[in-house]
Amino acid sequence: MKVKFFPQLIPGVCIALGFLLLGLSIRGGMNDFKSFDRVVTVKGLAEMEIPADRVIWPLMYKEIGNDLSALYNVIGQKNATVIHFLQKNGIEASEISVSAPEIIDMEAERYNENKPLYRYNVTSVLTVTSDKVEKIRKLMSEQTDLLKEGIAVTAGDYRYSVQYLFTRLNDIKPQMIEEATRNARASAEKFARDSESKLGKIRTATQGQFSINDRDANTPHIKTIRVVTTIEYFLKD
Repeated sequence: MKVKFFPQLIPGVCIALGFLLLGLSIRGGMNDFKSFDRVVTVKGLAEMEIPADRVIWPLMYKEIGNDLSALYNVIGQKNATVIHFLQKNGIEASEISVSAPEIIDMEAERYNENKPLYRYNVTSVLTVTSDKVEKIRKLMSEQTDLLKEGIAVTAGDYRYSVQYLFTRLNDIKPQMIEEATRNARASAEKFARDSESKLGKIRTATQGQFSINDRDANTPHIKTIRVVTTIEYFLKD
């Protein structure tokens, strides 16, 4: 039995095959497009405790009296004594700065109804800025040596509080960003396993700001450095 060949059917068959292939392509493309909507956003934390590498230490004392010229002479002598104390203990002259005295005329105070016993209250401040943090901390406990010279270095004024700084952030940034990214990926991988998916490539990534804070109120010379990265991953079957 011979099979008849109908040439006129060829165009119709080709068109049908074309529509079939087009439908399969569109379906595959829609599935791929749909898979791009499957993402997970995670955060990764990196934290490090590190000693401060710079200290700013204001040494502040006050003098009172009625003779301003005499007060200036006393302050000049006491400043020289403080500088000698610091240099004797290994602090260089370039690390010491002396501020101009701050003078309060007590008789000029408008709310003071009674005549003060002393007219002038003079504040002198010498500031040490150094990377010798441990040496400075040791000297702070030895300030009593200045009392023997009649110099009472006072504390409690917020304007003259000791500051501890960490200045080498750029040295540890790469290490901390790597750790934060690794922690973020670990979280994303766990989410993918729990959702019976596989982790794909990174869609977006954002590095948070670094923060530097005192570890606690009692150890301001120890800093806690933190950074949080936010990463969005694709998920796939």
